Amino acid sequence: MKDLDLYLGEAVDNIRADRDKAKEFLVQLEELVLESDDTYNLKQLGLVAAKYLETLQRSNEQLVKVAALLQKNSNNNDGLSEKDKDELFDMIKEVA
Repeated sequence: MKDLDLYLGEAVDNIRADRDKAKEFLVQLEELVLESDDTYNLKQLGLVAAKYLETLQRSNEQLVKVAALLQKNSNNNDGLSEKDKDELFDMIKEVA
């Protein structure tokens, strides 16, 4: 169980770091968009912004999964199911 707590903590730390980076880049992109009057440049910046928003959405989904696993585990002391373990492992691989 200690390994699981360690991995969950690491996954949450990585998720938060990714969110912080994405937010930082979105602020920079917003500044570039406000300064640009080139339509092509705005289109390209929009595509980049969309990728960062996808990152934020994915991190939200990962946090929800972690929270659900923790809630399920705290309500049921029988441990994690194989499906839960697989989902958690996939999430950790995704963050790494």
